[in-house]
Amino acid sequence: MEGISIDLISNERLDELGGDKIRFIIDAVKKGKVMVLEKGLTPAEELELIRVTMSEIDHDHFIGLETPGFSGNVTKRTFLQRILGRTPSPRMMVVGPAHLLRTIKKDGRTIQAIILTRDDRVMKEELRAVLEE
Repeated sequence: MEGISIDLISNERLDELGGDKIRFIIDAVKKGKVMVLEKGLTPAEELELIRVTMSEIDHDHFIGLETPGFSGNVTKRTFLQRILGRTPSPRMMVVGPAHLLRTIKKDGRTIQAIILTRDDRVMKEELRAVLEE
């Protein structure tokens, strides 16, 4: 069956994973899946995701991942959050293979992304080859 798998992952599932969350995400992306996380990653988790991804890049099989997402709105923190130095909880995040997922537009309330199909990638590579000649 051709196509791209999109997994919608709930907060509960992410919480169940605990420390295995980063490995779970990277393994799924390596299989070509695009994941929509109901609750995004914390800044520390995002940093770990980037660190592990960079260590596993293989230009023939895994070139990395794309991670458009929403972070908590720092400008709308409550008075108590500002005093305690807390940032709002992470919000929704989309994670997918860098060669399939392209972020078109992202603002505080909307993520617009496109998922490329095999045909899109082949056409893009053919166009690039023609332009290089």
